Amino acid sequence: MSQHRPHTTVVLAMSADGKIADFKRSPARFGSRVDKAHLEKQIAASDAVLFGAGTLNAYGTTLTVTDPTLVEVRVQGGKPRQPVHIVITNSASLNPEIRFFKQPVRRWLLTTTAGEISWKERLQTLSSTLANRVQEYPSEFEQILVFETPTRKIDISAALKYLATLHITRLAVLGGGELVASLLELDLIDEFWLTICPLILGGNTAPTPVEGKGFLPDLAPKLQLIEVHTVEQEVFLHYRLQRTAD
Repeated sequence: MSQHRPHTTVVLAMSADGKIADFKRSPARFGSRVDKAHLEKQIAASDAVLFGAGTLNAYGTTLTVTDPTLVEVRVQGGKPRQPVHIVITNSASLNPEIRFFKQPVRRWLLTTTAGEISWKERLQTLSSTLANRVQEYPSEFEQILVFETPTRKIDISAALKYLATLHITRLAVLGGGELVASLLELDLIDEFWLTICPLILGGNTAPTPVEGKGFLPDLAPKLQLIEVHTVEQEVFLHYRLQRTAD
């Protein structure tokens, strides 16, 4: 891991045939309570979580740390009760009225200049529409982070380096596949936690853990299996990214 960015762990549940959602891209709720507890544990161990707009739009919420023991561990460690929840999106096409904006978490937006402008315009429209009811929707981000490449896309590498300056040392990535693909391409992932769930979803349009253009075998990121365990019908796989120095 580069010392200039957070240690980054991807945490995803998928079907036995490698799908993270069905062909309609419905919210993936096929994981068990054990898998949800596992995900919450990974979130609790992080300083921030990162997820794409597609993931947020599908669920409308984010997963918070609710286990009292996990919350207490964070507090005893001098951390806030909840990690920062960061939405990454080029366009910021988010619905300001989803429940996410009422959850008790610190919300940050990682976007482009165009995305920042679009989001602020959405808020202005919402304020005008709701008039006196605008306070019912605290649809705002604590921080809007703008890091752009010359092609007006998000500069993820620069953004992660900036997060490190804010003492964010551990980052959990919760999807989706396009985001994971971008991070892999830039060599910004250190670990994977994959839960294999006992169902087959199929569908040539159903999303997978890694979307994007894909990798040829000779150039594909290589993984080292750190641990594996089974709970009832689910298999939990923990991998580390192998690098030439490993």
